[in-house]
Amino acid sequence: MFRLRSVLAATATSAVMILAASPAPAPAADPSYKVLVFSKTAGFRHSSIGTGVQAIRDLGAANNFTVDATEDGAAFTGANLAQYRAVVFLLTTGDVLNDTQQGAFESYVRSGGGYVGVHSASDTEYQWPFYGGVVGGYFHSHPAIQQATVRVEDRAHASTSHLGADWVRTDEWYNFQANPRANVHVLARLDEGTYSGGTMGDHPIAWCQNYQGGRSWYTAGGHTEQTYAEPGFRAHLLGGLRYAAGVTDADCRAENGYTSLFNGGNTNGWSQAGPGGFTAADATLTSHGGLGLLWHSAKEFRSYSLKLDWKLAGDDNSGVFIGFPASNDPWSAVNNGYEIQIDATDAADRTTGSVYGYKAADIAARDAALNPAGEWNTYELLVEGERLQLFLNGVKINDFTMTARSARWGSAWT
Repeated sequence: MFRLRSVLAATATSAVMILAASPAPAPAADPSYKVLVFSKTAGFRHSSIGTGVQAIRDLGAANNFTVDATEDGAAFTGANLAQYRAVVFLLTTGDVLNDTQQGAFESYVRSGGGYVGVHSASDTEYQWPFYGGVVGGYFHSHPAIQQATVRVEDRAHASTSHLGADWVRTDEWYNFQANPRANVHVLARLDEGTYSGGTMGDHPIAWCQNYQGGRSWYTAGGHTEQTYAEPGFRAHLLGGLRYAAGVTDADCRAENGYTSLFNGGNTNGWSQAGPGGFTAADATLTSHGGLGLLWHSAKEFRSYSLKLDWKLAGDDNSGVFIGFPASNDPWSAVNNGYEIQIDATDAADRTTGSVYGYKAADIAARDAALNPAGEWNTYELLVEGERLQLFLNGVKINDFTMTARSARWGSAWT
């Protein structure tokens, strides 16, 4: 399965692309780990705190993690925090930690710890710059509780992969003091035309980031008790917890300036070469009918960043071709271009992360960043002249100079 995400113009990126020959299996069980839920308030107190704590306990019981819950800042010591893979700031408000406790949390994050912020976690610790950085943005205001449409920007992240392109739900929708997009990877945004009281225009509502050595995930949802009974929101929260805890990987680098190559509904601008074909449904491209290559014929790119998301059902074999002359003959790509491989098992120079037949990936880095069959992975192909750098879930795993063949052409095949 492939999802094309976007192409960045002279650095061009592509939209998400999925290719799969069969339904993906359920992901393997996560290793056991521990999570700390912190819900202390020094300002407004949400009546949904107890419901939220119980929802996270339920998620833990079903997904192999243990939950400790506290409203005592004394839990923030180096020795105590070290036992947790992630700390959840659940509906916190105001100044909730003293200087010593703040220092312990900073050290925890810088040592690789995970942060999860839910709803009013962004209405917390306004005078602590490190916290403002790790949460990604501070609360400004909100209108009345109402229904709105959330536009999902990244459907590969574990917290949004279960969602469609649009997510319609009811909550208390926060406006933020500043748009966080330049510093975080936006997973979903609000469509301000679908409700009253939005003030931001471009309105991120859930995001992730790597922050000073740790992982951070934030969602502005979670105001009402009913929220925590919604299957979609519970899956959203679980995905954020799994990411912050480091049991699933994602590319959470900030993205700016990308243009979509595939809008999720059709393959306009793309051409089929060779047998078989691809069907487009649910923002996903699925192959059928044998060896066939789908290539972007509407525009040529020469220096660009191409992003795509992919998922294997098992020991599948696929890839992305670049650097070949435009042609409806599939062998143009095979004989003149370079294939960035997606294959669970093969020789080192012919498996996932390799430039097929030319250069193997850094296998240790690849294995550390790779999500298993049944989960999404993200590729970035960064082409600068003849240099190709390949990132898997935000981690660089290959660096190759395209000198063995002509690298004059920039079309992309899948």
